[in-house]
Parts: sequence; C-alpha cells; structure tokens
Amino acid sequence: MGDLRYADAGVDIDEGNRAVALIKRTVASTHTAPVLGNIGAFSGLFAFPPGRFRDPVLVASADGVGTKIKIAIAAGRHRGVGVDLVNHCINDILCSGAEPLFFLDYFATGKLNPEQLAEIVDGIAQACREASCALIGGETAEMPGLYGLGDYDLAGFIVGAVERDAIIDGSGVQAGDAVLGMPSSGLHTNGYSLVRHIVHERELDYEAVLPGTDRPLADLLLEPHRSYLAAVNELRVTVGVRALAHITGGGLKENVPRVLPQGLGVELQRDAWRVPPLFEAIERAGGVHPDEMWRTFNMGIGMVAVVPAATAGSVGAAAGLPVLRIGEVVEQSGPERVVLR
Repeated sequence: MGDLRYADAGVDIDEGNRAVALIKRTVASTHTAPVLGNIGAFSGLFAFPPGRFRDPVLVASADGVGTKIKIAIAAGRHRGVGVDLVNHCINDILCSGAEPLFFLDYFATGKLNPEQLAEIVDGIAQACREASCALIGGETAEMPGLYGLGDYDLAGFIVGAVERDAIIDGSGVQAGDAVLGMPSSGLHTNGYSLVRHIVHERELDYEAVLPGTDRPLADLLLEPHRSYLAAVNELRVTVGVRALAHITGGGLKENVPRVLPQGLGVELQRDAWRVPPLFEAIERAGGVHPDEMWRTFNMGIGMVAVVPAATAGSVGAAAGLPVLRIGEVVEQSGPERVVLR
C-alpha cells in the first residue's frame, strides 16, 4: 500500500477542520431563537417563528461579490467582502418587502487559508447580526486546479418573509409618483471588472489617491455595500412605498424599469444629487463614455423608492440616511424608460 494522502492532491482535511473551529463562535453569534441544531450538521434548521406572520410568503435570493474579490485579494483585506455578500442579498429581497430570516454562504478556493476564511466569515456574521438574520450554514470547498493560488469565490443565499398583502411589486405605481434615491456607499458590488481593466491599462496603483478623491483607490473600492433595510422599513411606515429598485449591474437605467408597470417610465433630475468623486475619477482615468458609466455603475444612488407624490415632501432622511427626491414617474413616450434631465 502507498502513502499518498489527500493533502498531496492539494486538499488538507486538517486545515479544513481548523477553519471550522475558527469560525464556529462567529457563526453562533448570529443565531436567533428560531435556529435549531448545531454548527456542523448536514443542513441548517430554522423554525418559522410562531405568531410572527399571518400569511407569510418566503422570499429568496442568491448572489455573489464578483471581481471585487480580486481587489480584496490584491489589498489583503477580506472582511468587507463578507459584508458585501450579505447586504447585497438583503437589499434584493427587500425590494419585495421581505425581512431577512436566514443566510447561507459558499466559499471556494484553490488552497484553503483558515485565517482568510475566518476574516470573511467575520464580515458575513457582522452584517447578519445587524440585520437580525441568522447565518445557519454554508460550504467551504477546496478545489486545487480549478482556482489559482490565492484566488477564491463567494456566493450567498438568503431567505426572508413578507406578508402576502404587504408584498411590494410595483403594481400600484402611477404617473406622477415621486422617485426617491438613497445614496450608495461606493461601487457596491458592480462594475469592478471595468475598474480592474482601467487599473491594468493605465498602470494605476491601488494605494494611489486619484485626482478629485481623498483616499487611496483601494479604500474607496473596498467600501462595503450598504444595507438599506432600516431606511426602507422606516419609509414604508412613514410615507408608503409602491416600488423599490436595488441599483446593481446595469445602473439606474436597467434596474428602475424592472419595478415599473408597462407603459410607465421615470424622469430623473441629474442635478438632484452629486455623483461621488470616485465615479468621476474612474470616468476620467479610463476615458469611459458617460453613457457607459450610467449603464455600468450606480453613480451614487444605491436604492430607489417610488412613493406617492403627496407624501414625498415629508422625507428628508430615514434611519439616519439621506433620502433625496430625484425624479418622478411619467407616461413612457419613447424607447427609453429612464430619462436623465
């Protein structure tokens, strides 16, 4: 018999066990009363909270962080992408009016670094705790030959719930409704392949401060994806919300129409908010056409809410976050459903 071990093929079971030990307490810190069972089981158990909902509908979503991970790897800072993963998923189900219940993550790499994984899971757990969302399971996959040395990927899976009669689906949107915008914290998790291309082609340094900005490029690019959970929940109570659009890949032009009834569009007032300097610096450094910027990035608005015009005037902030009136819903008069004025 030979002495070949799994570790000789690039998969170290002992390191995997050490990684689990490092993250066990962090994961447990997110557990709420409905979580059943222990970490390490073959599946996560979550008991639907009795009496919490009358007629609940489950809302689920899955997403990743994209090539923002490559910048995290280059900078050696990984905690923030864990926050990104959770908050992106929370914002997606929030657009249906759902509150998050539980979350699962998937981490894949070529060579497992337990400390790196622990840093990522720490960010995931932080975002889950802030949203009262339980991290009930996940998967760690070590796959040498599929991922390059030092590379990894992340995916997240979230389940939330909303009362059937409280689902936000945009069906009540009318011409004349006000369009509100909530500021992003940066690029969030979209457009990083273009940014990395610009950095490579222009030979930029991630530690350099680009003209017009006030911090190193890496700091600005790794700013975590903002959660709008608290702000949206406040708006729903104070002014009523008819539609919500999470501004991800495709920007305002591609995401806002997803929540509008057929025949309606929006006119956005370009001077209603200041595009953050980072976006302007990227446009200048890369020579990116303005139309391409608006189709790729959120341009400073991370979440859009459509509310009745009569209530919009009372909004100035929600949960401490500025809320700006950036446009209105109009009858669609051409092929473009989002028009910038």
